[in-house]
Amino acid sequence: MWKVAVGFVAFAALALFIIMQAGDKVDMRGESAAHEQTEHTAPATPAAPAAPAAK
Repeated sequence: MWKVAVGFVAFAALALFIIMQAGDKVDMRGESAAHEQTEHTAPATPAAPAAPAAK
């Protein structure tokens, strides 16, 4: 069990070291980073009435 804890601490330390060395090159803001909204929704239009079935 102690090996798992040591491995976790070592991995976390390595990850923090890499992030700190990257400086401003790493953007941790997630999906909001330099993304513009590209999906536009069309206004809702009422559905046309169904045509009566021809016999």
